[in-house]
Amino acid sequence: MTRAEAQKYRAAIETAVQSLDDGTAVEVPTLFPAWEAGTAYESGTKVQYGGTVYTVLQAHTSQEDWTPDAAPSLFAEVLPGQGGSEVGEWVQPDSTNPYMKGDRVTHNGKTWTSDIDNNVWEPGVYGWTADEE
Repeated sequence: MTRAEAQKYRAAIETAVQSLDDGTAVEVPTLFPAWEAGTAYESGTKVQYGGTVYTVLQAHTSQEDWTPDAAPSLFAEVLPGQGGSEVGEWVQPDSTNPYMKGDRVTHNGKTWTSDIDNNVWEPGVYGWTADEE
């Protein structure tokens, strides 16, 4: 395979992975395009930075100091268990990346299902139902 062919395949992969649900996206972060400064990003695009997948919240052209982990108004981390495909370990979300109704996580030795959309509460406090064992 030539370098040009490899670049063409990589571009096709990076386009195709944008359609993955969040639950699958967190399992394959290296398939997403790496965040780069000076790049124009559209809202809803997913990128990877430091091995983590982020969703672009608003269209912008990136800058060196606007990395996904440092610019919460521009990027939201995709969390394990979001998107309904896999059960992930619960991570405290921000207001920009809450769990949605039906998302499933593990926390404190139990599996939980979110009962509400925009859930930022810790499982066991509010908005979650523990699975029957």
